[in-house]
Amino acid sequence: MLRRIRSDERGVAAVEFALIAPIMILLYCGLAELSIAMMAERRAAHAASVVGDLVAQSGQMSTTDLSDIYKVANSIMYPFPTATLKLRVTSVTADVNAAAKVSWSQANGMTAFGKNTTVAGFPAGLLVAGDSVIQSDVQYTFTSPLRYVLPNPMPFSNTYILKPRNGGAVACATC
Repeated sequence: MLRRIRSDERGVAAVEFALIAPIMILLYCGLAELSIAMMAERRAAHAASVVGDLVAQSGQMSTTDLSDIYKVANSIMYPFPTATLKLRVTSVTADVNAAAKVSWSQANGMTAFGKNTTVAGFPAGLLVAGDSVIQSDVQYTFTSPLRYVLPNPMPFSNTYILKPRNGGAVACATC
């Protein structure tokens, strides 16, 4: 009788499945969460790029224009929530010593840079005296809807630097 039970292999596949299935389900959910997080990071980076590009295309900005551009960034983030999306647009001009100084800065959810302050962490040698660029910064905190593998919020940040398309600096009368 004992020999017959030992040689009976019915149900071995069910036992193997019962041991492997939880690991495979967790792996699947983890990959889904990571894919969603990567998509959120890419959309936030794309939003910052678009915001910087729209400002760089203009010769003159106003706070109303920038508010509309921030709405475009919120639309880009769809279907992700935009409550944690923070953006900042800064016009940076090199002084006579080629030091990067803030001409104007406007932010949505972040702190704007002060006028005529030196931009910390700005790439050295990017600007020569009199040059101007638009710096677009984004911060986004992603919270996974599943929270199996990524239980904590993940912060993302990115910076884009674009040359104004009209040749000179982008002005902002009301910033």
